[in-house]
Amino acid sequence: MNEVGMARSDAERAVEAAIVQVEAWKGRRLRYSPVSGGISNTNFRIEVEGDDLGYFLKIPGRGTEMFIDRKAAAAASKQAEAIGVGPRTFDYLDHFGIEIAEFIDGRRPSTHHDFADPAIRDEAVRIYRQFHAAPALPLTKTVFDMIEEHYAQVRELGGYWPLDHGWLYRSYRQAREALEASGLDLVPCFNDPMPGNFLIGEDKTIKLIDFEYASNNERLYDLAIWSSEVFYSEDVERAIIEEYFGRYDKGLHARLIVHKALADIKWSTWSMVQNRISTLDFDFYKYGIWKHMRARSIIGDPRWPLFLKAL
Repeated sequence: MNEVGMARSDAERAVEAAIVQVEAWKGRRLRYSPVSGGISNTNFRIEVEGDDLGYFLKIPGRGTEMFIDRKAAAAASKQAEAIGVGPRTFDYLDHFGIEIAEFIDGRRPSTHHDFADPAIRDEAVRIYRQFHAAPALPLTKTVFDMIEEHYAQVRELGGYWPLDHGWLYRSYRQAREALEASGLDLVPCFNDPMPGNFLIGEDKTIKLIDFEYASNNERLYDLAIWSSEVFYSEDVERAIIEEYFGRYDKGLHARLIVHKALADIKWSTWSMVQNRISTLDFDFYKYGIWKHMRARSIIGDPRWPLFLKAL
């Protein structure tokens, strides 16, 4: 681990500049090391002399203020802590938009393979249900708001549009109109189910981390984007719906599938924003065109009109 004064990169200089401003840590030996994972920010583990607790510190990525409300993210993290699904949080550097949370030892980031385990899958459903049942968050931001925000940003930045951009946008608008006509079920949503954001214990319990994208959003969107992220089959989605709601319903499944397409449009367009602004070593263009491709596969399914009618 590095100590203050050993920084060699811009990211290390940024973390050093941040941690020396924490009043509670003044006069104590501070060490830090990078934590891999995530495609929005740079992350570090902090060790403070005299503290048994390790800390997780997140330095916001360049331009992420375009689509992340740091105050809302901090509020979501606090709520997750309060209801027992997230780590302890510390407001030492909230005024700089820098998050600090407990570094949870004894747990590991999940993998796609973990979610093939029915016990872990059911635990994730339980955690989602618990988060969704909590009080409303201060930020309401639906998937529609996210998509429109990113479309405007790509236009402003001169980012990449796929050749069938017009068709994808019309398909999104068609789905939006059908969902809004059916009524939205807005609850606190996690909105960012990368496997690394689920920390698994030896007992297969889960803690969630990283609430930057959390907002009040459509309930089924949260389950849909999770299903997309871990590549669940429709058979597994049926089991998830039954576990979450206590029953299986074709209309709920259609709603989940439509939201899977919207999630891919949201993240493909987000990727094209990141492709223009991010300094992270990640191929956002490749990630985005893959998300575009998967959105097409869902919308191009012959059942798509039937899914919309079932909403």
